[in-house]
Amino acid sequence: MRKTFIALMFAATLPAVAMAMPDAGQRHHGGKHAAPHMFEQLDLSKEQRRDMRKLMGEQMKSRHEITQRYLDKLPEGERQAMAKELADSKEKTHQDIRKLLNAEQQKQFDEFHSKMEAKRAERAEFLKWKAERDQKN
Repeated sequence: MRKTFIALMFAATLPAVAMAMPDAGQRHHGGKHAAPHMFEQLDLSKEQRRDMRKLMGEQMKSRHEITQRYLDKLPEGERQAMAKELADSKEKTHQDIRKLLNAEQQKQFDEFHSKMEAKRAERAEFLKWKAERDQKN
């Protein structure tokens, strides 16, 4: 259980790693990650890219520290507390990123964020359906 949880938390940090290196023209793994592409579309200045990397690095470090705090406390109540703290940390970083952007960039960022949230919700719904189907078989 612990190894599975650690692997899950490691996998959850991968998007932050992908977002931490948004240099223009640079594509990771054949350009399949959406985050670098999104940052290219935002036409960020050098200072914005630097600040964005810093924020994403801080968010990744914060996420790791939060995860470590709860690894040994896996009862349901602790899992819910961890999930809330991670969500709060993610939301704070999202708001900090928006503050770095001009109005047009904020609009693009918000549109991208909405699309990603919709994809995540769709994926979660699919996984729930698949788990229910597998239980019936």
